[in-house]
Amino acid sequence: MPAPSETTGAELQAKIGKDFPRMRVLLVDRHSGARHTLRSILSTLGFTAIHNAATSTEVMRQIKGNDFDLILSDYHLDDGRDGQQLLEELREQHLISLSTVFMLITAERTYRNVVSVAELAPDDYLIKPFTAEQLQTRLTRALHKKRFFARVLRHLDEGAYSDALAACEALLAQDSPFHLDTLRFKGEILNALGRHDEAQVVYQQVLAGAAVPWARMGLAIALRGLGQFAEAETLGVALIEDFPEYLAAYDFVASVREEQGRLAEAQNLLQQAADISPNNSLRQRLVGEVAARNEDLDAAERAYGKVLERQRGSSLRVIDDYTNLTRVMLDRGNVAGARLVTQNLRRDWRGNPQGELAALVMDSLCSGQEGEPAKAREALDKALALHARMQEEHSVDAADAASQKTTVDLAHACLAAGNEAQAQAILGKVAAENHEDRAMIAHIQGVFTKTGKKDAGQTLLAKVGREIVELNNRGVMAARSGDLEASVRMLIEAAERVPNLQFLVNASKAIFTLLERKGWDPELGQRGLRYLQLAQGKDPRSPKVLSARELYRQIARKYGIDTPRPATGSRE
Repeated sequence: MPAPSETTGAELQAKIGKDFPRMRVLLVDRHSGARHTLRSILSTLGFTAIHNAATSTEVMRQIKGNDFDLILSDYHLDDGRDGQQLLEELREQHLISLSTVFMLITAERTYRNVVSVAELAPDDYLIKPFTAEQLQTRLTRALHKKRFFARVLRHLDEGAYSDALAACEALLAQDSPFHLDTLRFKGEILNALGRHDEAQVVYQQVLAGAAVPWARMGLAIALRGLGQFAEAETLGVALIEDFPEYLAAYDFVASVREEQGRLAEAQNLLQQAADISPNNSLRQRLVGEVAARNEDLDAAERAYGKVLERQRGSSLRVIDDYTNLTRVMLDRGNVAGARLVTQNLRRDWRGNPQGELAALVMDSLCSGQEGEPAKAREALDKALALHARMQEEHSVDAADAASQKTTVDLAHACLAAGNEAQAQAILGKVAAENHEDRAMIAHIQGVFTKTGKKDAGQTLLAKVGREIVELNNRGVMAARSGDLEASVRMLIEAAERVPNLQFLVNASKAIFTLLERKGWDPELGQRGLRYLQLAQGKDPRSPKVLSARELYRQIARKYGIDTPRPATGSRE
């Protein structure tokens, strides 16, 4: 096969065009006439399997039953949402593979305002009006690039990062116009795996030839991973100054400053980015969280309100979006507003146990603030009964278990009602499972402070910290002694008692290492996989989690065991 650089545009169009009849296409446009016109153009280009959708709801229905090679979406959809939001949902939930081409169709002014600052950018865009020739050229280019990176994308979809890295190395040995893109993939994979020293070399290699923004960003991430925080922050700040619309740099610098306790500075940067890209729900949520921790309740309420507005009708909406806003409103003394949000929560999540639990908890907190202790206690008793039932009916890794924030709010209601013992038990468990999450620990301490029990909170958190250190040290010492089986037993005990990210990863890796040395044991292997999946649920992008998954894939390959896809989304 000739190198891509040796292929002319016409030859490339002819080559890729041969596959058009076998590709599945989804057209998304609120106007039937526009869909008909675009369908006719695609038909003349050779596409035959063409599906239609007018709304995001129809898209989701079609996605569940088909694997699409190409999605062409108008920016404006019929249900008040837009194509950029649709792309966010599809990518964030992994409802489409990385090999699927997503092309946005928009007007010039819309493109300038939306696409140019989109973090989850489409593979390409078309500005109305356009010709069949222009469409063919853009489709060919996008499909060609996807085809070139097919192996890399497939491995990434599977969570096989080491295999994706090997595929990058193979591509780098070729002469292609995608050399820089390949280095970008390589650097991102190395950073994801926590191999920051190697990523640093890759990005420095790129920057020696061209000062591209993504390489500067990747280098900053690598430096932070290596503990060089000042240098990483300096790079991020310079990137913002040179490219004011490169939003990832704002997020990065804000995260560095937040880690250092510089909440006001972090909030300011996140707000600047949110002002540039107001339709990004994930960023608005970040603004709200940091503002709440920074006790800027006005900003927190605005941000959380925008999240709810943006996510209305979206499959990306979560119960915590409602409780976040309710909590801030209560802190501001706006009980009427909190009641209204809780009503919306109960309506939008009717029949969902998590939604009902969250609504009952918020009812209790609202009643307590209104000076109605009997009503607060009644709602709390119902919430505690429902919470106990949910714990009894579902395992610890059940998808429909209560969120950690809802659980903390439940403990808050207990404290407010004078049930300190039950609150301590609940918060001790949450603190142990999230001891590395500084935002959650701060949230727990804040609950104690709000209820006049600051010292009790500090005592509890210190006790939890000591227990975790003790559990971890026992497993580490056993591993260092060379007694792998004893280490596995101790780490399993730690993971069962405290299923936090650290213990889950440590236990899974110890199990897989033992299986590699001693041979496959189905029961033990299943336990290790369960711990890995639990860890993925907490933070699927953690280098620790990815490292454990890579180890599992190696062991599974050795013994001929099928590996499930990462638990980051599904078509169910």
